[in-house]
Amino acid sequence: MAYWQEYLTPRTVDEAVRLLAGYGADAQIVAGGTDLILGFQQSGHRPVKALVDVTAIDGLNQIGEDDAHVVIGAAVTHAQLERHPLVLRHGAALAESCSVVGGPQVRNVATIGGNVAHALPAADGTIGLLALQAEVQLCTWNGSIAETAWQPILSIFSGPGKNNLTTHQMLSAFRFAKRQANEGSAFDRIMRPQGVALPMLGLAAAVRWDEASDRVADAIIAIGPAGPIPFRATEAEKLLCSGPFSNDLVTATIAAAQAQAELRSSKHRASKAYRHEMVEVLLRRVLTRAVVRARSHE
Repeated sequence: MAYWQEYLTPRTVDEAVRLLAGYGADAQIVAGGTDLILGFQQSGHRPVKALVDVTAIDGLNQIGEDDAHVVIGAAVTHAQLERHPLVLRHGAALAESCSVVGGPQVRNVATIGGNVAHALPAADGTIGLLALQAEVQLCTWNGSIAETAWQPILSIFSGPGKNNLTTHQMLSAFRFAKRQANEGSAFDRIMRPQGVALPMLGLAAAVRWDEASDRVADAIIAIGPAGPIPFRATEAEKLLCSGPFSNDLVTATIAAAQAQAELRSSKHRASKAYRHEMVEVLLRRVLTRAVVRARSHE
């Protein structure tokens, strides 16, 4: 069975978005293809007229920086992210989350753009980006050129496995703020050792440390799956910043995250009760590492 009729390799973002707009629902972006090809083969993804391969577009497979941000092209692979010096220094949560995606062969081809666009609420790279308050660059065809705009990463999700991109839009890059000396982040997850690739639970946190008052001044806590889209435990974040850092405060923060998260049972992955307990395990781990990194001033 033929899953597509044409395989197109645009050289610019303008060309790629123009092709997407022209083919409409009969086109599909491909980069690493690790989710897409399985979707064709196993999940009933309908055949399309054209695959639009974006890996030849200059800059989409590169990691760079500007004065304030680390900038990541949408076609950057997980293998690049797990070992790049800029990501290791400024976004440890992202490096750690990308380092556990699939095996080495998958990480060598699977892209961060595909991870996000696939819109699974437990996607490891997405959870890492969310903890870093990343933004996504959205490119939209206006009839003559592709207009670009940065927007919060959560703005593109509409439900499990569903994004709200139209047929004349694509993701081209991500960016997050460079880490300051009093900031740190971390990621961890629980998964079955074999079989199901998606995690039972993944959790990332980023903190800003206030040394003068011995407390967390700002915090982001991202959990997946804990709802229909990637989830931020905003009530837990507020509580963590409410007083001097202590084991009692961490315990209260965990309880707040457990109460706010929309956990559910999965036939093939984990029960709601097990995930509830794992929120405590993972949040203690990542908060400990994130705070140590924030206090190290490295």
